[in-house]
Amino acid sequence: MTETTHTQTTPGRAGRQHSPERQLAANALRGLRQDLFQDAFRYDPLPRLGEAGPLTRRLPGRMREYGAWSRHLLVAFGGAVALFVAMTDEEAPLLALLCGLCALVPVLLTLVRPVGAFWVSLAGTVVTSVIARGSGSWPWAPASFLSHLLVLTVVALRTRPRTAAWMWTLTAVFGFFCDTSFGEDGFGSDTAPMLFLSALILLIVTVRHIRKEAEQEMTAQQTVTAHERSRRTLLEERTTIARELHDVVAHHMSVVAIQAEAAPYRVENPPPELEKAFVTIRENAVAALTELRRVLGVVRAEDYEAPEAPQPTLADLDGLLANVREAGLTVDKAVTGAARELPQGVELSAYRIVQEALSNTLRHAPGAEARVEIGYVLGGLGLRIVNAPPPAPHLINPARHPATTPERGLRPPPSIGAGHGVTGMRERVSMLNGEMTAGPTDDGGYEVTVFLPVPSAASEGDA
Repeated sequence: MTETTHTQTTPGRAGRQHSPERQLAANALRGLRQDLFQDAFRYDPLPRLGEAGPLTRRLPGRMREYGAWSRHLLVAFGGAVALFVAMTDEEAPLLALLCGLCALVPVLLTLVRPVGAFWVSLAGTVVTSVIARGSGSWPWAPASFLSHLLVLTVVALRTRPRTAAWMWTLTAVFGFFCDTSFGEDGFGSDTAPMLFLSALILLIVTVRHIRKEAEQEMTAQQTVTAHERSRRTLLEERTTIARELHDVVAHHMSVVAIQAEAAPYRVENPPPELEKAFVTIRENAVAALTELRRVLGVVRAEDYEAPEAPQPTLADLDGLLANVREAGLTVDKAVTGAARELPQGVELSAYRIVQEALSNTLRHAPGAEARVEIGYVLGGLGLRIVNAPPPAPHLINPARHPATTPERGLRPPPSIGAGHGVTGMRERVSMLNGEMTAGPTDDGGYEVTVFLPVPSAASEGDA
């Protein structure tokens, strides 16, 4: 038996649907409260400029420390100008000083409490308008007019466009209220000039805010795009390495299957247990080959075509160097140590690393000389590919370097099998637990040094 409970909503204040106009007005009032009333006098000091900023970094030596306070000094200078304008009244110096302080304090307050400075500026305007009632301007005296414009500008720069819009709206309400309530004595009203100039300044500040936010968003998007591109490049390079190693692993597994199938025939009257063991080995090798082909199908691109030739090794390096020389690169080869046959995966990776390093030399240093050094040591294989700095374009001989002719735009043709530069080389070295360093040389060239560990036969047997 199932018991069902029905819940009925009783119409009331909680479930009442308000009109869009009422919701819009409620949202506007909520924004007004958040921007200009909530924590209006919160301590928010204006930060210093960084010494690496576009302005301070151009200053010499110790001047950079003072340049970090340039914005504070500029605001203080504006407040001093407003104070000087108020002090021009020589008939009542004490009242002029009071008016000057009412103009100076809000401007300085913008450095530490920007929103509160707006309210202090309105209060100072009221005090100044009462003191300088007969100055010929209403409701802003000349000093208050300049001070309020400075306050609106600085607060708008330090906050957001919505706060600037609310400040301009309240300034308009204040001006119209003073004109309609107390402006009947014939004094000239300066509300219209205040609203026009403040709207123009706030519009410029708003455009600056919007442009800055767009630049920040674009920078963030470019960072994300670069990260995604780097990640995609890394995945593509790993997929390429997996495809190439498939042939190497498949060859070894095929040899295991063939040897396991032929081994019983090499022994006269082999025990049944031995025959069964070799059959099991062959079945496992064939099953591994099948699964390997499935894995290759997953990482294979839609336009991928299986290579007909076997994967290259260090024995094919002379052919690679000959092709590179035909492309216009002067390259030498040096081999140290006793050359020996290495695991096919190591030789394939070494060949690709040399190929990619020489391809990068063709792209970024056309006409330069390069050198490939291969060192066979007891614990592995060492590679060093270094190129000299590229010569000046007018010194390159097109007859000797056909890949750098003006018609081809100094861009050599891409090498077959080239990956994604240093990223691909690092992936191959990391796969073999090797070490790699790459970077510019002291003479302006570039050097790639790689060590690929190769365990000896004795250690493999112990393992």
